[in-house]
Formats: sequence, C-alpha cells, structure tokens
Amino acid sequence: MTFKYPGRNLRRVTGGLFVVSALAFAAAATTLSVTFDWPDILREPAGVVLPAFAAGGPGLVWIWFATAWAYGLLAVPILLLPAALGLRQDPALRVATYAGAASVLLSLIGFLRWVFVVPPLAGSYVTGDATTRAAVDAAWTAQHQFGGALLGEHLGQLLVIAWSVTLCVIILRSGILPRWLGAVGLAVSMIYLLNQGDIVATALPGFPVWDLAGLLGSTGWGLWVAALGVSILVRRPAVEQRPGETAGAAAA
Repeated sequence: MTFKYPGRNLRRVTGGLFVVSALAFAAAATTLSVTFDWPDILREPAGVVLPAFAAGGPGLVWIWFATAWAYGLLAVPILLLPAALGLRQDPALRVATYAGAASVLLSLIGFLRWVFVVPPLAGSYVTGDATTRAAVDAAWTAQHQFGGALLGEHLGQLLVIAWSVTLCVIILRSGILPRWLGAVGLAVSMIYLLNQGDIVATALPGFPVWDLAGLLGSTGWGLWVAALGVSILVRRPAVEQRPGETAGAAAA
C-alpha cells in the first residue's frame, strides 16, 4: 500500500499562515483595545460608543479594517489544513473545515460593519438633534445585536470552537501532531465557550456571565492557533489517508 506525504511547501504555507494570522490579529486587536477600549466598549450604549467612534476619525476606521482582515486571513490555513496534514479524506475534519471557514466569514462580517455601517451612524448621532439620536440609537442596537452579537460573536465563535475541538480530538486520537497541542486546544476552547454567557446576556439580562472568559478564552485560543502553526512547520505530519481509513490507521 503506497501513501503520499503532503508537500513540504504546503505544510510551510499552512503553518506559516496560522502563525502570521494569529500574530497579525493579536497586534491589530491590541491596537484597537488601546485606541477604542475594545472589547469592553461593545457592551456600552450608543450614547457612549458612537461619540467615541466618531472622535476616533478615519484612523479608527482603518484600525477596524486591519483587524477584520487580519482575522479573515485565518480562513486560508483552515481550508489548507486537511491537505497539509494528509487528512483530506477524513470526514470529521472535512465538516469541521467548512465550519471553521464559515466562522471566519461570520466574524469578518461582524468586524467589517465597523467600517461600512457604523461610521454613518456615528456621524448622524453626533450631529443630529434629539429625534435623530433616538432613531440612530434604535438602528445602532439592531445592527449591533444582529451583525455583532448574533453573527460575529455567537455563531462565529461557536463554529470556530467546533473546528478547534474537532481538530484537537483528531490530534489526540491519531498523534498526527503533538498530543499536548490537542489537550491544550480542548482546554482553551472550553474556556472560550464560556464567553457565550456574556453574549447571551445581551439578549437575556441576568444570564450567568464569567467576566474573564472572553479575555482568557480568546487570548489562549489565539496562542493555540500560533502553536498549531509552529507545530505544522516543525513536525512532519502523518501520511495521507486513503478513503475509508481512520486517522489512527494512517498514523500507524
């Protein structure tokens, strides 16, 4: 039985893109946090968010643009990963890959609304009269809950957690990458999942919230993505599977 090893260049590209996307997003998000008090400001009312956004000017809009596409870059290595690991025939990883790519798209929508939707709302709010501000407040809440809380945060985070959990289970079962990477990935994914409490609470006040879940979960998950990229770069993965084989059989 003959197997084919994934190309070295493909592994390098995939691993490198995981590292680059994690570092680029970390840098952009840190800049956004310093300049706009993100993500804490997301839970503030329109009367706080929109004047602060307008005061940031075009520079803040470009920071949001950079943050969006730094995260959007993650879709490329997610889509390349099955081939890079030699697991293109693994049905679980295939479904997880679709979920991971969809999650990036949903989060990208959530980020890019700050570039294309929020600026005119902020402009109308700071220049309008009381009636205009009331109307903008309602419009802000609608787009913020739909594009932000629902698409970007709830669905985007759930799907990317599903991707990382599936990948970690495959790693633990097959040993195709270091098993510690799978164990750590499961742990940070579970912490990240607890951030859903904060998101659900925007619609259901009083829902249990762990304030540190977002910070610890997102930071830990981002570091895990970078570690995933490094592991792909430095470790030769298992051979490519034939249809119907399990990850463990291919790795044996």
